[in-house]
Amino acid sequence: MDTNRFVIEVKKTPAKTDAKTRIENFNEIYADFKPTQASHQASRCAQCGVPFCQHGCPLSNNIPDWLRLTAEGRPQEAWELSAATSTLPEICGRICPQDRLCEGSCVLEQSGWQNVTIGSVERYLGDMAFENGWIEPIVPEVERSQSIGIIGAGPAGIAAADRLRTQGYKVTIYDRYDRAGGLLVYGIPSFKLEKHVVARRTDRLAASGVEYVMNTDIGADDHLTFEELREKHDAVLIATGVYKTRRLSVPGCGSKGVVAALDYLITANKVGFGDQIEDFANGRLNAEGKHVVVIGGGDTAMDCVRTATRQGAKSVTCVYRRDRANMPGSDREVSNAEEEGVRFEWLSAPKAVLGDADTVTGLKIQRMRLTTPDAQGRQGIEDIHGNEADLPADLIIEALGFEPENLPVLFNEPKLEVSRWGTLKVMAGEFATTVKGVFAAGDIVRGASLVVWAVREGQDAAADIHHYLQTELLVPANANGEPSSYALGAAE
Repeated sequence: MDTNRFVIEVKKTPAKTDAKTRIENFNEIYADFKPTQASHQASRCAQCGVPFCQHGCPLSNNIPDWLRLTAEGRPQEAWELSAATSTLPEICGRICPQDRLCEGSCVLEQSGWQNVTIGSVERYLGDMAFENGWIEPIVPEVERSQSIGIIGAGPAGIAAADRLRTQGYKVTIYDRYDRAGGLLVYGIPSFKLEKHVVARRTDRLAASGVEYVMNTDIGADDHLTFEELREKHDAVLIATGVYKTRRLSVPGCGSKGVVAALDYLITANKVGFGDQIEDFANGRLNAEGKHVVVIGGGDTAMDCVRTATRQGAKSVTCVYRRDRANMPGSDREVSNAEEEGVRFEWLSAPKAVLGDADTVTGLKIQRMRLTTPDAQGRQGIEDIHGNEADLPADLIIEALGFEPENLPVLFNEPKLEVSRWGTLKVMAGEFATTVKGVFAAGDIVRGASLVVWAVREGQDAAADIHHYLQTELLVPANANGEPSSYALGAAE
């Protein structure tokens, strides 16, 4: 099939379960493309001389090339090209905000022809690769004696482990939770990413020789210390993500009826696995039969409101201080939430939590308006004096964003330097921290961000670690028995 068929082939997305049906369960709402659908949609690609879609992708995926191969009926070759730049293509195809990345940059979208459904084709290729056995355990060309310890089994850690194991290193992943996957398992609801999709990736790493050490909080009492971890491995990668929740600071915010988004989502996902969670059973982290208010405008807020509808909430309202056009979350997720009955209170900020220390009865909101844009084009917000409203609420969920934990204190490693935002400092253009042999990648370096950026940084950090270890071996030590400064390269 030829490409450049956008003039005769209209944009079609995969089938989506209707809202009334999908809120009855936590299944993914989008179906996979059928082969004919995938090839037809891929054939719409204009094969631009300058592929803006590729520039819009944090992974710089070779999108036009694997779209062409898909259109030509060569899916295995297309998948191989997709996998060359991404260790988690079928996951990114599901959860990336393509409308803000590759698809939003598509030349067809910019010229009024509607974008190519890049994410759906990427997901289709990844799923087909697993179904047809194209994805097998990693068998390195050479086995190396050096080992790497990775702290965090989330997307950055998984991506790095994949690349490092491919290079032949011994890899051990440590994580504080009982299941591998990090936010892919416990932070993102199943209606966006079913957990078997993550498990087949983490299981593949296990089958490839990657060791998982779960339920291990580095630096915590009765757990492995950071110093012990460094002694055990030739290099360490910190890929913990950011899990410290930003909290409300309005009157009444200390009520037990106000909960953190991550606590709520982790509980919902654990219940989905069949775990017995006391705070769900007693109703504290369960939206069933309640008026739920979620404060925030990012994708985490959308995950919360859409989870609440599925738990049988009486009503679900999202409060955000700016308007829809300035919302940081994916517009696709907002649309899905609206279809599922979520009400949005735009240009509204929390002013006070109503109720008492044990229960909440509502949220007082302050109406806002946008101000004149600043030099960067960002509009500020200001109160509309005297314009307030009370929203009924039995459960208030804070989805205000995340901050890094204080790792130098938690790890008892004061040499780990942090930025003024609390993220770990790394060398410019590299992933080496201020501690020799210790690297960092993902949200713990860049702050709360997208999964696709975590994948990119995990892969790039793996390349830095490989270079560091190989340089250490090749260059002789100096008079003090330490590798020369040239040998350390990215490490110092």
